[in-house]
Amino acid sequence: MKSLTSLWSSTANELAVRCCTSATLDIKYVESRFENEGLWFLAVTLANFGKAAESWLDQGFVVPSDVPGFKKKPGRRNGLPQFLGGFLGRVFDPSSGVLFDTPDIEAIYAIRQLTLMFSKIALPEFPNAKSISGFDTPSRGHRKVVSAERERKAMSDYVEIESDVKASDARIDPLYWEDFKRISDMLFGNLFAKLDRDVHWGRMIPKHGPGAVADKLTSNGKWNQRTWPARLQQYFPAEEFLIPNLRFREITDSGLDRPKPGAELPVRVISVPKTLKTPRIIAIEPTAMQYAQQGLYRSILSAVKEDGFLRRAIGFDDQDPNREMARRGSLSGDLATLDLSEASDRVSNQHVVTMLSDFPELLGAVQAARSTKADVPGHGVLRLAKFASMGSALCFPFEAMVFLTIILLGIERELDSPLSRRKTVRLFRERVRVFGDDLIVPRDYVLSVVSELEAFGLKVNTSKSFWTGRFRESCGREYYDGHDVSIVRVRQVLPTQRQDASGVIAAVSLRNQAYWSGLWRTASWLDDYLGKMLNHFPNVSPSSPLLGRESALGYQFQRLDPYTHSPLTKGYYVRAEPPLDHLEGAGALTKCLLRHPESVSQFGIRTEESRIDVASVDTEHLERSGRPKHVGIKLGWRPPY
Repeated sequence: MKSLTSLWSSTANELAVRCCTSATLDIKYVESRFENEGLWFLAVTLANFGKAAESWLDQGFVVPSDVPGFKKKPGRRNGLPQFLGGFLGRVFDPSSGVLFDTPDIEAIYAIRQLTLMFSKIALPEFPNAKSISGFDTPSRGHRKVVSAERERKAMSDYVEIESDVKASDARIDPLYWEDFKRISDMLFGNLFAKLDRDVHWGRMIPKHGPGAVADKLTSNGKWNQRTWPARLQQYFPAEEFLIPNLRFREITDSGLDRPKPGAELPVRVISVPKTLKTPRIIAIEPTAMQYAQQGLYRSILSAVKEDGFLRRAIGFDDQDPNREMARRGSLSGDLATLDLSEASDRVSNQHVVTMLSDFPELLGAVQAARSTKADVPGHGVLRLAKFASMGSALCFPFEAMVFLTIILLGIERELDSPLSRRKTVRLFRERVRVFGDDLIVPRDYVLSVVSELEAFGLKVNTSKSFWTGRFRESCGREYYDGHDVSIVRVRQVLPTQRQDASGVIAAVSLRNQAYWSGLWRTASWLDDYLGKMLNHFPNVSPSSPLLGRESALGYQFQRLDPYTHSPLTKGYYVRAEPPLDHLEGAGALTKCLLRHPESVSQFGIRTEESRIDVASVDTEHLERSGRPKHVGIKLGWRPPY
């Protein structure tokens, strides 16, 4: 763990030189507090300081009481905290704490880098740990982080949010629901009509996701699923989705378990690491539900991309537009960035039912593919009022549609005149965008939008939402006055031996991120640290399969391949094989045909993604499939480019 404070010290000294100040006292302070508080100080206490600094940038002045664990400079009523005082003094007036008209951008970046670099560090794994959710830091404090208590609290919060959703549904005025439906029809009426036709004519192409499922089938084992809930049959006939053709009809006629709604397998709620302070709660869907959801998701994605306004207003796989709008907002101040708390868990099923009420085929298919119950550890099986938790393939698209509808409803209330499709496109084509729980809205309407979001049961995270100053954040990028002040984050504890493959891979990635971010001394420190562990740590290009040092000076090679005469370099490369998972028979044929859906007429449509490059096909997918259980690194000769 000492390596983390050494890394922090190296970064602090480098940034101090760039900001023409000193970090000597800051380094001593961090080392002292780490000695007493361990990793908790770096990952949580420092991160809280960084979040407070972001709010100071937004509101324009320092509030020392926002960071109670850090002393203020003596003799100054409204002065700055002593910690990082040299950097803070280049951004805020040391006497009054007021933000300078032209603060030092390098100092803003330094404050963020030094306080938030460990904020998303993952838990180290100890073989003797009592649970994967907690461990004792190797310090005198032995503070337990992300303990079983925090996991229990996260599960309790999940249940409490469920109660909030039910209460919110009952509280919303019927007139609000009418307005919500009207804006939804204006935005998505054509899209929903197309999807309604896709459902009616059976044009959906299902697929299995790569993750775990509630019934614990293996990756290839999903293709031999023999459970098909009765309510799926009307919209997703088993004879069209589970077998390659009707010659295998006996499987669906007599070999399927068709549970009634009361006997269906619930989603399995689990926690996964998010930060040391709190875990993230997700829900693992049953195989049949996930399979049907993926078919709907494909159709939704295709329909959105065909709509000129919606493909700009909603993002599914490209975060860059959100980031560019956040940069513009930080420069001009006319765009706000909003972040929602527990976004997916607060979207009610009633939101979705209201949106789809005029499209019975689509509504029926969505409700059939939606899991209605969840098995929550410590709380039993609960009936869900939320539409879906993270883990459902339908969660992301429908929450985006709900958010966009409410945003436009909030704007309409501020305008005090009804919006039309043409007016919306003309005024807000490049000013409104939704990607997950990251929202971009015009600043002039932000208070009305926030009020509307909360009226419909959603919760705006004010500590991560910005609209008053020049700081903006969206989709993992942060900007101040048009300048990118995004930071490099340490995702894992630094490895202590080469056998820690995942740690080595993460550390090499960290080194290269630091290099390309201009933290060259930090990258050099990591070069020395990793060089002692890896006997071969060459210069490589970003596209090389080798674990090496990326550099603007290019790559190095040691010999030529005797057959192709291409450069080769000796180094470590990642070795991760999918687990053995044999598949044959009807399941294997179904998988192969769905990998090339243009060859299966029963699935109805041909898409651009159906055109598969033969050279990229995995020839062993019927023998090995799924996420690798183990990741290793191996020494060998590979191209450095």
